[in-house]
Amino acid sequence: MPFLSDALDRVQPSATIAVTNKARELKAEGRDVIGLGAGEPDFDTPQNVKDAAIAAIEEGKTKYTAVDGIPELKQAIAAKFKRENGLTYAPSQITVGTGGKQVLYNALMATLNEGDEVIIPAPYWVSYPDMVLLAGGTPITVTAGIDTGFKMTAEQLEAAITDKTKWLIFNSPSNPSGAAYSADELKALTEVLKRHPHVWIMSDDMYEHLTYGNFVFATPAQVEPELYDRTLTVNGVSKAYAMTGWRIGYAGGPEALIKAMAKLQSQSTSNPSSISQWAAVEALTGDQGFIAENNRAFQRRRDLVCEMLNAATGITCPVPEGAFYVYPDISGCIGKTSAAGTAITDDEAFATALLEEEGVAVVFGAAFGVSPNFRVSYATSDEALREACSRIQRFCAALR
Repeated sequence: MPFLSDALDRVQPSATIAVTNKARELKAEGRDVIGLGAGEPDFDTPQNVKDAAIAAIEEGKTKYTAVDGIPELKQAIAAKFKRENGLTYAPSQITVGTGGKQVLYNALMATLNEGDEVIIPAPYWVSYPDMVLLAGGTPITVTAGIDTGFKMTAEQLEAAITDKTKWLIFNSPSNPSGAAYSADELKALTEVLKRHPHVWIMSDDMYEHLTYGNFVFATPAQVEPELYDRTLTVNGVSKAYAMTGWRIGYAGGPEALIKAMAKLQSQSTSNPSSISQWAAVEALTGDQGFIAENNRAFQRRRDLVCEMLNAATGITCPVPEGAFYVYPDISGCIGKTSAAGTAITDDEAFATALLEEEGVAVVFGAAFGVSPNFRVSYATSDEALREACSRIQRFCAALR
């Protein structure tokens, strides 16, 4: 359609949203569907956070705020960065947006020019490459497969950097694989980045608090202080605090970049919801005990899913360190035919047939840049996960 922008031709709709919507449509038609595509906790927002939002409404805190966040929230974010990451940011170095996605998008739109390259390790969150393309940049994918635990190596990073590289987008723990870099693994990458001062780091730490066992989270500017002045450390309240619908993301970084992002936001969405901002203040400053409790549930679910998927014919499912996803390899299923006669030519065909024949909605691996795989979100009940994995086992056992 000539009326529409050419920029739309550079991007694709979000595959994760498409799968979630398809599952909802089938449920509305009366189909028995278990959706494992949504990237959000099934836990309710903590009561103290909801109470803070209600209080904000009753106190009339419902007007416009500063474009990139109220002072109280910026102070809470600064305190969080200092307390949990050892990073010192002044309020002028902090931005608040309508979800982490807007913060990432603002940074790319504010910095990228035509020809600029952005390194994105794959598997990646589906939105990273498309946001780079919308901003006029060129995504450079570095494939980190199952053989490296879905983690990019220092050698791969070194080989990907060119004179045109402007950003590295770094996500740990990862969506979609759940892979998380230890401080030592991260140090190997930061040593490479130290040798290339023109490359900036966009660290997406959204799943910071969702790690399991003895794993200790680390973020690039924390591991290598020399990179502090060219790192944007991005986070939010969506995942750890079960506040996906509240739409609050934030970041700390160099003041000039933060000001540029605020300028862009002032001409797009303006401020995030005032009520959500006050709720986020309580989330960051209030009781944090529920996080460990939720993580115990997530770890139990992770172990359940990994055990059952590894018992399925043709599937290999690594055990991730964090987030609430697994990213099983289905090489042993490709080239076969389902019980209903569908040819499993790739992971998209696998996911489509699984939904149609067994009523289990997953996201196919090609959407995340590494195939043949699929992503399972285990942020749902144990009962639903057990039933879904049983259906996947049945589906795989019937392949011929």
